[in-house]
Amino acid sequence: MKVTVVGAGNVGATCADVLAYREIANEVVLVDIKEGFAEGKALDIWQKSPINLYDTRTVGVTNDYTRTANSDVVVITSGLPRKPGMTRDDLISTNAGIVRSVTENVIKHSPEAIIIVVSNPLDVMTYAAHVTSKLPRTKVMGMAGILDTARYRAFLAEELNVSPKDIQAVLMGGHGDTMVPLPRYTTVGGIPVTELIDAAKLDAIVDRTKNGGGELVKLMGTSAWYAPGSAAAQMVEAIVRDQKRVFPVCIKLEGEYGITGTYLGVPVVLGKNGIEKVIELQLNEDEMALLKASEKAVREVMDVLDNMPANA
Repeated sequence: MKVTVVGAGNVGATCADVLAYREIANEVVLVDIKEGFAEGKALDIWQKSPINLYDTRTVGVTNDYTRTANSDVVVITSGLPRKPGMTRDDLISTNAGIVRSVTENVIKHSPEAIIIVVSNPLDVMTYAAHVTSKLPRTKVMGMAGILDTARYRAFLAEELNVSPKDIQAVLMGGHGDTMVPLPRYTTVGGIPVTELIDAAKLDAIVDRTKNGGGELVKLMGTSAWYAPGSAAAQMVEAIVRDQKRVFPVCIKLEGEYGITGTYLGVPVVLGKNGIEKVIELQLNEDEMALLKASEKAVREVMDVLDNMPANA
């Protein structure tokens, strides 16, 4: 198995490191446009293989996509990170151009690859990659739901003073302020979370989750990387090992939840063929209203991309 990670910045390097450490693929190729950057990161990861005892070979290249040929999975992390005061939507013009160019190069050398997009604004960059790739919707997806759900579960574990391992949750919608956490589908060791925490505290945790990325940008001056990189690696693992994991993943909806043509996070089954099934939950009226609001927000940014001069 061969996995390519495009973008050797913090998120991409973290993803490559987790893939290597967990021996998820035989070879991980790290690609970046900055001369020597990917080579250095890959060499550093390879040099700790005798310490952490793994065999996965990591290789770095500068803008050479021939080295990525025949990759089974490609993770795209390329693009500008958010800075304080910058919304994800501010990134759209520059990052859409980057994601399109990367996707074209990836498909040229690995036409059968499954593509995972991590670049922001996530939902719209998934749209850009999918349209550019011309692949089935099941083979081009966005990583956001796993990250957002992880934040939600981590905050709950902290509040309840329990292991995050025992918390399961579902989260839907766009990546950002309009995401839709679903407390009704959140459990702690099988116990509904609503039986363990009062409504006010739960609402506060949901709000913190919605602004989880912004909180880290304010603290560090840039976007997160440990959790996003690990989340992308978890998706790769589910595909490479055909695990049939149920994860919230960004996909183009084609009638599910009454939505067509918008890229949103929904629960799916992830396996060797990519997205093998989209799971439709029986949302109540309030939950559906939140999902529709999220759809509207994502659709507006998709329209921005569609109306840019390059797309006219």
